[in-house]
Amino acid sequence: MTYRQNSPPLQTRDTIPKMAPFIGLNLTNVHLVTTPQEAASALNNLLCNPFLGFDTESRPTFRKGQKSEGPHVLQFATQHSAYLFQTYFAFCRPAVAEILESKHISKIGFGLNDDIKRIAGKFQIQSQAIIDLNHTFKRNFGQKNSVGVKTAIALLFNRRFIKSHKATTSNWSNRVLSEKQLLYAANDAFAAIAVYTALKKRGIEVV
Repeated sequence: MTYRQNSPPLQTRDTIPKMAPFIGLNLTNVHLVTTPQEAASALNNLLCNPFLGFDTESRPTFRKGQKSEGPHVLQFATQHSAYLFQTYFAFCRPAVAEILESKHISKIGFGLNDDIKRIAGKFQIQSQAIIDLNHTFKRNFGQKNSVGVKTAIALLFNRRFIKSHKATTSNWSNRVLSEKQLLYAANDAFAAIAVYTALKKRGIEVV
């Protein structure tokens, strides 16, 4: 189904800052996996969902030619909560692999090509059932350029999705993550599942 004719115009850089903030998950609904038992519990909860919001975080690189060692955090979100896995912990990797390699669970996000390549290179995980929402917006809204989470949230919810530059460029390889990092990572994945749900309600095919 093509939605171009009836879709509202994509928001501009001038209009988005004037919007009310998008309300995402709070810390109560953000689960950081820190033990093998928590990894098993998170896996069981996530495997019950046919669709998950997905994103990764990596320690930034600042020198030309420097290769990223990420991802350092992988996050999955349902419509109500998010689970964060740190690749620092070896016990997180089997759970992450089972989710990513499942053909029965769609992992939904924005601009996932680099994430998937890094995961494959670092952990030899062949991710399946990946849905990049950027393709959906290009196909249904006639956009030539990439559409990120900020524009998608503005278009579908008339809200401003806040992405802290400080959090973006923070050290995601730290064993102890700050509350701001937890919320940032969780809501990146949560926003993806929120956008997916809104698109489906509008009758837009998301594949």
